[in-house]
Amino acid sequence: MTERDEIIAIANRLRWEVGGNFHDALMESLYKEAGEIARKTMRKKDGEFAFSLDRKIDKIVTNKWTGFPIMFILLALVFWITVQGANYPSELLSGLLVGDLYNFLRTSFISAGVPDWLTGLLVDGGYLAMAWVVSVMLPPMAIFFPLFTLLEDFGYLPRVAFNMDSLFRKVGAHGKQALTMSMGFGCNAAGVVATRIIDSPRERLIAIITNNFSLCNGRWPTQILIATIFIGGLVPAHLAGLVSAGAVVGIAILGIVFSLVTSWFLSKTILKGEASTFNLELPPYRPPRILQTLYTSFIDRTLIVLWRAVVFAFPAGLVIWAISNIQINNVSLADHFINFTDPFAMFVGLNGIILLAYIVAIPANEIVIPTILMLTVTHYGLQLSGVGVEAGVMFEAGSIDLTRQILEAGGWTVLTGINLMLFSLLHNPCSTTLYTIYKETGSWKWTVISALMPIAMGFTVTFLVTQLWMLF
Repeated sequence: MTERDEIIAIANRLRWEVGGNFHDALMESLYKEAGEIARKTMRKKDGEFAFSLDRKIDKIVTNKWTGFPIMFILLALVFWITVQGANYPSELLSGLLVGDLYNFLRTSFISAGVPDWLTGLLVDGGYLAMAWVVSVMLPPMAIFFPLFTLLEDFGYLPRVAFNMDSLFRKVGAHGKQALTMSMGFGCNAAGVVATRIIDSPRERLIAIITNNFSLCNGRWPTQILIATIFIGGLVPAHLAGLVSAGAVVGIAILGIVFSLVTSWFLSKTILKGEASTFNLELPPYRPPRILQTLYTSFIDRTLIVLWRAVVFAFPAGLVIWAISNIQINNVSLADHFINFTDPFAMFVGLNGIILLAYIVAIPANEIVIPTILMLTVTHYGLQLSGVGVEAGVMFEAGSIDLTRQILEAGGWTVLTGINLMLFSLLHNPCSTTLYTIYKETGSWKWTVISALMPIAMGFTVTFLVTQLWMLF
């Protein structure tokens, strides 16, 4: 018996088993399915569309005139809620961790007869850096990530990628780069891995190199904090939150612009070629599972990112304390580096402390701000209200106002704050992302390019901004 005969025999048996109605049932099922598809997509006789709710929403959020404004408004709303909600819990955590618990630990170490150098290394260095990361980062992350996850769970983020698809194709990149860029907003290493969905090796490489321009988890708190202090401080208090949120949205949009421009440059020079085409399937909208989303975003994003920051913060704190206490010619190693690099750093609108902080923070972007604050207090010997100083030590500086005092006492201006936000966007990927780039490309050449190109762009942009600022 041939295969065709077997299929006919099976069909006849099924037809007999259902009382001869097999063919009718099959046809009815097919007609029902076709009718459901037609109901959603075809034009009725009266000229009206019978769109499903999904299509009605998509008609608005993916429209070329309304799609981008809606995207910007939603991002601004998320950042505004984050900025407004993070201040008070940050102060509470700082009072507990950087204040009460720090004093308890230090007193306990001294009472136990632990040598001063070991107390300084472990408590003043490692613990304080770790406490700073928690108090500065946990509140904004605990607000931002659940909100961002709700948008993702609802099905909105793929629509953002859909809106940006044509832009990436116009600059010679693959449309799916919009999806990998969206992944990069959570973690650049995850965004690099996500480029596997791009079949073209040339376009995948472009997506890998430019993924760093998506602000990752570790950089959002830095952007929010600096925008709150320096951008929000330019306007009346009742407008500060809104203006700060707008500034962070502006940086995120600027990252998209740099991604597009860099993709175009690469596609026209060292990675020439034509952009591929693809079909992007939009998932259906679904009601956000609020409780589940809050739980999973807190566990999968907030706590994991915070734990990663804490793991890297403790050894970074040890390094900060060590370079602040090991001296050559009565000058600490940290001060030697800061004094040596300050002329160049000031020339490009930054300072030596910022450069040192970014070197220490190569393992994780999350520890940039705590490192800057600790080095500022140490380098300038600050004696502010609530802040004492020993080499590599910071005391109780958790509030936004006190953080502003520390930075301003270290010579920071609005220009410094703007340049830090720009440099936070345009600097080398963290060590995890660089390792991921090497694993995905198998090339030291592209890994080095991925590391050095953003740094060169960062210095160039901050230099140009500084020159324009001086002119006006």
